[in-house]
Amino acid sequence: MRTQVGIIGAGPAGLLLSHLLHLRGIESVVLERRSREYVERRVRAGVLEQGTVDTLVEAGVGERLKREGLPHHGIELRYGGAGHRIAFERLVPGRCITVYGQQEVVKDLIAARLAAGGDVRFEVDDVALHDIGTDRPSLTFGGERLDCDVIAGCDGFHGVSRDSIPGGVLTEHRRDYPFAWLGILARVKPSSEELIYARTERGFALHSMRSPEISRFYLQVAPDEDVAAWPDERIWAELRTRLETVPGFALATGEIIERSVTPMRSFVAEPMQYGRLFLAGDAAHIVPPTGAKGLNLAVADVRVLTEALARFFASGSAEALDGYSRACLPRVWRAQHFSWWMTTLLHTFDSDDAYARRLQTSHLDYVASSDAAGTTLAENYVGLPYEESL
Repeated sequence: MRTQVGIIGAGPAGLLLSHLLHLRGIESVVLERRSREYVERRVRAGVLEQGTVDTLVEAGVGERLKREGLPHHGIELRYGGAGHRIAFERLVPGRCITVYGQQEVVKDLIAARLAAGGDVRFEVDDVALHDIGTDRPSLTFGGERLDCDVIAGCDGFHGVSRDSIPGGVLTEHRRDYPFAWLGILARVKPSSEELIYARTERGFALHSMRSPEISRFYLQVAPDEDVAAWPDERIWAELRTRLETVPGFALATGEIIERSVTPMRSFVAEPMQYGRLFLAGDAAHIVPPTGAKGLNLAVADVRVLTEALARFFASGSAEALDGYSRACLPRVWRAQHFSWWMTTLLHTFDSDDAYARRLQTSHLDYVASSDAAGTTLAENYVGLPYEESL
């Protein structure tokens, strides 16, 4: 078998790349080790930047997103017994975020690829990369071989792509945080129209949503927390303690349909390429979810890679491909800093003393009261504009 671009991973990065390449007349094959049912039901991020929404709409896969997505024009910072709204419509006019689950994006992209005759293969075993340092790379899987001009590694942090790069090529930057998030999905109407980021002495809490009927919550917990230690009653009690801190706010409760513990870490591998292998999304970088940047960074990577591949196949020039990492990394590091900043601003640390906590409160006060500081948060949260067009 042969294709122009072999793509490993049928998450948002791999599927969107395949679809954008299709729109440019470039062939691809997507290989995914999980089943279609698994990737379509896997609950992940739910906050889409303005640029991500625009990209999906421009690519022709935004019809259901426009119909069912929930545009938000602000978020609330809740601390010290008061709520402080960061108003996007005033601070960054014309830009907002949209709440629409990652699994819904995946469903839309899979449907679009299959409707267009795209080659997306699920439950693929033993994917291996070969000759990635040459101009004749290939993939093997399940006893088959796929020759490619280029390979895109979109298979996440634990995938095979990054580990296939020879030792000593990549510089890996990593930071692990001394806490995790307990994520809860509940069948209950959201208690707020916008996301609430709450800082308390007991730890951070986030009130989010996935639809008008489904709410998403997060609690800061220990990094080795056992999810079995959190029955429904304990979860709701802790959420009330951390969220019901302003007058008049009451948390609605309901059936908890999913709970899991997510470690908090930051990671960047650079360069994001080696030979004819190009990494995108979580295969190249991880951010703590506080800033809602993971999925959105993957989309930004894919936009750059699509344009570079289009130029390569149109002219034979590899100049844009060679500059892929240089084009992506400034945005990656901006998102890294923003995610770190939001995380340190809102979480409690065991090492904090009274001085550190007062500094944290002072910074929150500044963000809540200063248009300059609030705009910094708002423009990073809704996503910096893209310099290039699709």
